[in-house]
Amino acid sequence: MEHDHCGVGEDRRWQAVVTNDVSADGDFFYGVRTTGIYCRPSCRSRTPRQKNVVFFTERAAAEAAGFRACKRCRPDRPLDIRRTDARVVRACRWIAARQEMPQLREIAAEVGLNSFYFQRLFKRETGLTPMQYANAQRQARLRVHLSAGEGVTESALAAGYGSGEHLHAQADAALGMTPSAYRDGAPGSVIRFALGECTLGCVLVAGSERGICAISLGDTPEELLAELERRFDRAQLVGDDTQFAAHVARVVGFVTDPRQGLGDLPLDIRGTVFQQRVWQALRRIPVGTTASYAQIAADIGLPRAVRAVAGACAANKLALAIPCHRVVRSDASLSGYRWGIERKRVLIDAESAVTPDID
Repeated sequence: MEHDHCGVGEDRRWQAVVTNDVSADGDFFYGVRTTGIYCRPSCRSRTPRQKNVVFFTERAAAEAAGFRACKRCRPDRPLDIRRTDARVVRACRWIAARQEMPQLREIAAEVGLNSFYFQRLFKRETGLTPMQYANAQRQARLRVHLSAGEGVTESALAAGYGSGEHLHAQADAALGMTPSAYRDGAPGSVIRFALGECTLGCVLVAGSERGICAISLGDTPEELLAELERRFDRAQLVGDDTQFAAHVARVVGFVTDPRQGLGDLPLDIRGTVFQQRVWQALRRIPVGTTASYAQIAADIGLPRAVRAVAGACAANKLALAIPCHRVVRSDASLSGYRWGIERKRVLIDAESAVTPDID
């Protein structure tokens, strides 16, 4: 049955899609009109525009409406046998349903556990503390309200910040800019970029005064530029920038000779606390070697957070500089890659010819 397009229920579903909420898998599916594909809430494919999304309570309804199953999240197949602990799933749903920021003891009491044990359980299952998860949910609500054009104070209260002043104190961490700039699509901000070509296809490097915020690979310049415009739809985009042309040259040179490295590029790395930890671990993988998702999870001290590690790899927007292409399955087979599995194969094959620089 198709979900209606009004009320709080749809807002919560949309928030689950934006945050790739694993705990929402099984509750509903969403279809994207522009692609004709339906997905699970946790799908790591590119987030669609909200106006193009329709929700279904059953996959049969999505297929009856003409949507095809996503080949990435495979909503037409049973969920993994190993599921997240039911108490953690219940806590995630309880947090997502609350407007105000909860206390740890409140969340633990809701699932019948003491705070100390619950915190350990939650972090083991998700890779985040309960409060980090709650803050990520609050930030997601904030983006939804601001993107809808609501006022900063109203958005802050609706998201659970308590006041506009409280939001402004945390705006840089939550949005990377002022709330009003985010609401208006970052008007006046300048994003410089340059395009190039390499053996992998087209390359785009873009950034602001903070540093490089995007390194993208694609088949055509038009495809990469369209993606950049969607991401910064109200910013001033400045092309053919000399500085960024030099960065493109560095990226192209790295593809040709991986020994050159990209470690000194000025990056603007923004993500959740957990994503930052994963990305730092990825940058420690030497050229010429690979690591499994399980190894990365163990490296950051969260051996059970394998699925969350995969999600952080999928969220990476800095191709090559954060080398998520070096992460493979435990059996060494290749898994998904934001910029195409064949590009991942080419990169690994090229780097395998390089002698690993391991201390």
